[in-house]
Amino acid sequence: MKTCRIFACLLSATVTTLLLSAVTASAQSASVSAASPDNTPPPRGPDPIAPVETSASPKSSSDVSPPKDPERKVTLEPKPAERAPAGRVTFDIDPLADSSMIAASLGFAGVLELINSTGEIRPQQISPDFDKNQLLSIDRGVLNRTPDPKAGGYSTIGLGAAVAFAFVDPVLSGYRSGSVQTGIADAFMYAESISFSFAMTDIVKMAVRRPRPIAYIRSENDPNYQNSSTDNALSFFSGHSAITASIGATATYLAFARSPNTARPWLTLVGAVGLSTFVSVERVRAGAHFPTDVIAATIVGAGVGVAVPHLHRTDDIKQRRVWVGFAPTNEWRGERGGILTMRGIF
Repeated sequence: MKTCRIFACLLSATVTTLLLSAVTASAQSASVSAASPDNTPPPRGPDPIAPVETSASPKSSSDVSPPKDPERKVTLEPKPAERAPAGRVTFDIDPLADSSMIAASLGFAGVLELINSTGEIRPQQISPDFDKNQLLSIDRGVLNRTPDPKAGGYSTIGLGAAVAFAFVDPVLSGYRSGSVQTGIADAFMYAESISFSFAMTDIVKMAVRRPRPIAYIRSENDPNYQNSSTDNALSFFSGHSAITASIGATATYLAFARSPNTARPWLTLVGAVGLSTFVSVERVRAGAHFPTDVIAATIVGAGVGVAVPHLHRTDDIKQRRVWVGFAPTNEWRGERGGILTMRGIF
């Protein structure tokens, strides 16, 4: 009987312990369900085998690396020269250098023209005992002809037509190529050909001071003739012929370069030769020049007209010579700013 009582007490204590364990487990399950509404199982405790990691302090803001900025799609740095497409010819123009040469040539020639107009430079006189037969045979025939007063006007019209073409052709080139830069490049080359020929003509005229045919003709008719006009001693070489030939040569060179397999360059060549010949013949008929004057002028003008575009020719597509860039700077005292830079090749 005593043993039964002891067994009953032990059974009662065991049941009580089991009930308390069940209640405790139920309470913990309820707390986990309240904390995890999505029925996520509670986190497991640390693995008794693995070492327990201690929580580290959060990193400071200075240790956080900002995300990398996207690569720039457009750079302010000049790109290397690119090869021109097959069949395309490009010309390199330096606005500063080319403009300086054009201005220097025109300014120098303009000053010489002003000095000639004052008459302070005395013209070359024709000696009364000079034998006209000493002239070159190609020049002697001019002295036996009466000058045509209208021929001078015709030659000026021919020169004006050549200059007008030098203004129109760059516009047409820009329109054909669809590029304004092409037209600007051609305009610079025409301007250089004209200015160089003009300056060279005045320099040679002042150095040689050869009397014009009209002066020889007047001296034959008047034994007491005195050449008082400076212009009458500026026969060599012809400015009309030199400038016309330089424009025609530049136009022909550009036509062959830009349209090599068409009829355009050949038509330009025929037109340039025809106009240069017309101007030269009219200058001789006007009594203003000997044939050797216009021949020399045509050679010089054609040489200048070919050399100018040829020296500007390039096989590369070059970038602009001036670059402007802007870079923002960090904020300072609530203000934002930037750095403006300009780089160039002069």
